[in-house]
Amino acid sequence: MDEKTEELRDIFTSVTDGEDTVTESQEDTRGSLEQDERTVEERLEAVITQMHDRYGFETDLSDEELIAVAEGFYDGESDAEIADSIGIDAETVFDARLAMHLIGEDDADEVDLAVIRAREESDAELAERYGVDTADISRYRRVADAKDESRAANDRYRDEFDSLLGDSDISDRMATDVREDGLEDATEGMETDVSF
Repeated sequence: MDEKTEELRDIFTSVTDGEDTVTESQEDTRGSLEQDERTVEERLEAVITQMHDRYGFETDLSDEELIAVAEGFYDGESDAEIADSIGIDAETVFDARLAMHLIGEDDADEVDLAVIRAREESDAELAERYGVDTADISRYRRVADAKDESRAANDRYRDEFDSLLGDSDISDRMATDVREDGLEDATEGMETDVSF
């Protein structure tokens, strides 16, 4: 050892309280695109339970049926189609969607919800003013209320549904691509014309 190396060694041992080596234990971990070990259904049920606790929304639907409503919504099904698959009416599906902050673009696509929200007139007066049914005004107000409730929660629950149902096909596809890329790299340059 030359003088400089010996000097560096002395500095090192004084800094490390006299230990000659410094090691950190390592842990074998496997990478994953999915950090949460629960299934998608379990995670959806957890989100729905949180919403029940926070908002206390009343519904006769079970958690499984609410999950089916959310999945149908993300699959692009109409309320009627979701209702048929579960065996309930479309209005119950609509109520469940709003309770879970799952608002579709066509729920109030022809109406300015800010205007409806700000009006103090009755549903009948607004229906007459805008030339629509009273039931439509009532529906638009419910959509506006659900949007307000979602915004008050910073769209947290909607974002959780988006990440679980909106991107699930993307994460599955990414996991498949990673596996395929790994196999491709491992077999690159190997002779594959083998006869048995």
